[in-house]
Amino acid sequence: QVQLVESGGGLVQAGGSLRLSCAASGRTFSLYYMGWFRQAPGKEREFVAAISWSGGSANYADSVKGRFTISRDNAKNTVYLQMNSLKPEDTAVYYCAADRVAPTSSTWYARGGTAQYWGQGTQVTVSS
Repeated sequence: QVQLVESGGGLVQAGGSLRLSCAASGRTFSLYYMGWFRQAPGKEREFVAAISWSGGSANYADSVKGRFTISRDNAKNTVYLQMNSLKPEDTAVYYCAADRVAPTSSTWYARGGTAQYWGQGTQVTVSS
């Protein structure tokens, strides 16, 4: 198994930027597909971004394309989410996720998205 710990959340004004980090424990970090989800109060958890095992492929929710960038450093067992041009609607708890299997329409990309492993989340609040 892998344990995930997020950091980097906080309060930012609309148009600002934040960089989230997710530190993973385990010996086989490179074998996990990594990504981010978010959940706002009263809302379902939704997919945000995913990155492949080697970092060569990435996928983003339509709502964040062009604004967010996911990356990973396998040597540091860490995945990042650079968030630019933040909007109030980006306000949510952001969760790091890991999976030994690539995301599909019935897992990560499904409504209320599922993954094998989850971090505890970090709060991102964007003020208008």
